[in-house]
Amino acid sequence: MNLNKYAKAGLISGAALAATALTAAFLVAPGRRDDKQREPFMGRNFAHRGLHRIDKSVPENSIPAFEHAARIGYGIELDVHITADGELVVFHDDDLKRVCGVEGRLEDFTLDELKTLRLCGTDNAIPTLQEVLAAVAGRSSLIVELKRGHANRELCRKVYEVMQTYPGPWCIESFDPRIVLWFRIHAPEVLRGQLSARYSSLKDGTSNPAAFALSRLLTNFLTRPHFIAYEIGRKPLMVKLSEALGAMKVAWTSLEWKNEESNDAVIFQFYRPRVKFK
Repeated sequence: MNLNKYAKAGLISGAALAATALTAAFLVAPGRRDDKQREPFMGRNFAHRGLHRIDKSVPENSIPAFEHAARIGYGIELDVHITADGELVVFHDDDLKRVCGVEGRLEDFTLDELKTLRLCGTDNAIPTLQEVLAAVAGRSSLIVELKRGHANRELCRKVYEVMQTYPGPWCIESFDPRIVLWFRIHAPEVLRGQLSARYSSLKDGTSNPAAFALSRLLTNFLTRPHFIAYEIGRKPLMVKLSEALGAMKVAWTSLEWKNEESNDAVIFQFYRPRVKFK
């Protein structure tokens, strides 16, 4: 009789564990693998915000930084915002203080107003997405990060329209799952990635529940990203599970060569790695 009780308890426990594992797998599973779609990005190093310099003489997300990276043959990672008048510009921060020395959020400025500003005290202006694409001219695979703001859907639609004029390979990524979801619904042919980081890195910029969910990729069941671009360092179990289920592994932001060893693509800055490592 006791053996039967133990057997039943064991069966119940096993079933509960199996259900938990299946639920976890459902939540974090990536999109369907397509090797042809991934190929232009696999085993490549991507210059973070272009090939900029630590002394800021060549600023991040500037035309010279993108031209330099493209000449060498690196992939390029860049950031796109939408302005107050609906134009697409390449810039990382939500506000202008760090890079341009001006108070205010980028999304509150028009393109004409932004064009009067300069990057890191140089002669370089904030470029439009079209200007960046013209400078790179199809020479590099591009990882285009969409920055959430006041008009996410308009941002997604316009980025999609403009990027279709680019003659080289490109993909998109975002920290905001709603942006990744837009591309799953409206442009499923585009390789899409979920940007994420550890909870400790995310919690200051969003609510604690949102930071926890994003750090564990718990929105993947909605977005089904093809790759996970994750902060370098220890990864939660759910991130490792997503990778085990086939998500392409993209590391950011690398400052040394060794990150090539365990990733499918690497976003780097301030050193000169190989163009392609696989």
